[in-house]
Amino acid sequence: MSDLRGKVVLVTGATRGVGKGIAIGLGEAGATVYITGRSLNKSSDSARFPGSLQETQLAVEEVGGKCIPVQVDHSDDQQVALLFERIQREQQGQLDLLVNNVFAGVQAIGDAYGRPFWKSEPALWDAVNNVGLRSHYITSVLAARMMSARKQGIICTISSWGGMSYLFGAAYGAGKSACDRLAADMATELKPDNIVSIALWPGIVGTEQITNFAQQATSSEAQKIFADGYNWETPLLTGRVIAALAGEPKIMKYTGKVQIVAELAEKYRLVDQNGDRPASLRSLRFIMPATFPALRKYAWLIPNIKIPWIFLLWGMLQSPKI
Repeated sequence: MSDLRGKVVLVTGATRGVGKGIAIGLGEAGATVYITGRSLNKSSDSARFPGSLQETQLAVEEVGGKCIPVQVDHSDDQQVALLFERIQREQQGQLDLLVNNVFAGVQAIGDAYGRPFWKSEPALWDAVNNVGLRSHYITSVLAARMMSARKQGIICTISSWGGMSYLFGAAYGAGKSACDRLAADMATELKPDNIVSIALWPGIVGTEQITNFAQQATSSEAQKIFADGYNWETPLLTGRVIAALAGEPKIMKYTGKVQIVAELAEKYRLVDQNGDRPASLRSLRFIMPATFPALRKYAWLIPNIKIPWIFLLWGMLQSPKI
């Protein structure tokens, strides 16, 4: 495990799901973790929208990290600016890692699921990509200003294979593809200041929202991929991978590239919360059982061979929507 004691990190959107797991993984490594979200305390609507900043704070502290919750609505640029002013003041200008994770489009995607984009209101675009694409750009601008003053830092943008293949609709796919492009182009402009920019793809993460989606999925393709929890990850694995990246002495070799959580977990010999390590989204060990569910009980016999990106892209473009 990386030793991140003395490092200051910010994870946006950490009340639940992937963001919470990332915060815990960085806390395990000893980092000081700032977390943001709209819910500071457990709300009366927690059955529908579980999680709060205080609950994440307790989870981070339980594994030995220091956690500082800050209530922020990332659709409000002023609130975001005040967040960075606070980190600047409290940490004497130090910010070693920004994780762009916040996303507010889950409910909108769920409500629109199964309908073509033109049968939803155009506001679906803003619901999916205002907090989740534009917000990543804003936080990256403010983080880069702090990091450039110290000539070091990492910006990690959580993205998805939905940027390469149809997943949750046109607005979602365009937003995730843009996240990957944002990370790549930021890397070009940040490299002279020794700042790294990476796009990171988790696999199928068993968050509350994905679990609900899997239960409600009706198409045969969605059921094949999401059913039975096959090759699912927990949010903690993404956190452990990011902690490993933050401690990587040759991190610059990753800048501007898309990285897959499962592949980095294999490289750094990391395991998930249950001790397992999932197969990469582009490995035969994932693709074949996902396509032919009868093979799942024999998945361990399938070679863990990675499909080259160019062939993966062609195959995904031909695949039916879920």
